[in-house]
Amino acid sequence: MMRIGLSGGIGSGKSTVSTLLGNLGATVIDADQIARAVVEPGTTGLQQIQETFGEEVIADDGTLNRPALAAIVFADTDRRKELEAITHPLIGERTAQLFREAPADAIVVHDMPLLVELGQTNSYHLMVIVDVPAHVRLDRLVEQRGMTRADAEKRIAAQASDEQRREAADVLLDNSRGLAELEQAVKSLWHNRIQPYADNLQHDRPVRRPDTVQIVDPDPDWAVQARRLCRRIAHQLDAAGFTDVRIDHIGSTAVPGLPAKDVIDLQLQVTDLSVAHQEVGDRVTRTHGAEHVDSALVGCSFKAALKGAGFTGLRPNEDHAQAWAPDPDLWRKYFANGADPGRLVHLHIRQAGGPASEIALQFRDWLRADDTARDAYAHFKHATAQAHPGGTPDTKQDYVEAKEPWFAQALPKARAWAEQTGWAIEGHPLR
Repeated sequence: MMRIGLSGGIGSGKSTVSTLLGNLGATVIDADQIARAVVEPGTTGLQQIQETFGEEVIADDGTLNRPALAAIVFADTDRRKELEAITHPLIGERTAQLFREAPADAIVVHDMPLLVELGQTNSYHLMVIVDVPAHVRLDRLVEQRGMTRADAEKRIAAQASDEQRREAADVLLDNSRGLAELEQAVKSLWHNRIQPYADNLQHDRPVRRPDTVQIVDPDPDWAVQARRLCRRIAHQLDAAGFTDVRIDHIGSTAVPGLPAKDVIDLQLQVTDLSVAHQEVGDRVTRTHGAEHVDSALVGCSFKAALKGAGFTGLRPNEDHAQAWAPDPDLWRKYFANGADPGRLVHLHIRQAGGPASEIALQFRDWLRADDTARDAYAHFKHATAQAHPGGTPDTKQDYVEAKEPWFAQALPKARAWAEQTGWAIEGHPLR
């Protein structure tokens, strides 16, 4: 199934978006509804809250006095953690059950306020954030919900910042202009991105780049998008038991200031390419004892884990062998595409420590360090795209092939730079 995480700050209108998506056909799992259900009269949840916080949080009719409890927990971080220790496991258990009960071909929207705060955004094929500036949300809480300004400010301060949510978002839905505009935006998102994405996942259909070559100006958001995608892949592989991997943003979009095709290239290094065929076990669902279900595929095949991260069309491929390592077997790899029509992504799966994986990183870092080399490559790319613009399936690859003689000269320069500078791979494998 396709999994969508839906979140937004208090007062953003997230519930409205959730309702609109449900009307369009999504299966909605509403964390707020679950949170209310697990503390209804007669539940163990309400009993534990009463024992922990006292009679003052119980209303005369035996229900939870939410304003009284909120006044306690939003004023004291330790007390809020006590509440979360009670409610999160209960909510997680119920959420996991609802995920299990959803049809295999469903588009499941997990409507949850705290996805960003809890660092649990990596389990979804798509993260949708309802975006409204904090000062607008503050006014809404005061005017529409009758909160005092001080209480509203405390609620907002206890949540993630607008910047943190935007960092996590594949899709930002602006809900500051009115219901009509929001409804149109949600319908467009559903028909143009969510439904095609879900269909691609079901049929293992990759999204390929257009036949026409188009070089665009550098976009600072490329790096943000790549980080999000890397975390998503790492999370799914880790959950499936494939932990000995490394994921990097490579290619032109990984070089600040370099024009490029609007395609995110990622490199996944594995210890052995045979992992692409590895079957580990069965599909299961894990719950982390929090207000969240991790529906990653624990013990699944490598291919299924990639599909859990939104990548399809896994297939053997190869890079052009270079003079310093002429054996073609050293340049074999696997390749997959993203299934999201809203973000073109290429995933290169290469042997760790092999010449192909190493030069991909060295070339990227050389261009990052040498402005002259970067600008020369930019000029070459523009000229080559003009000479080989593609436009048909038969001419689509002409641009790529035309660059190979240039790479045969440039890549040794990148290797020489790496040797002269004592280059080493930064960071550690993502786990």
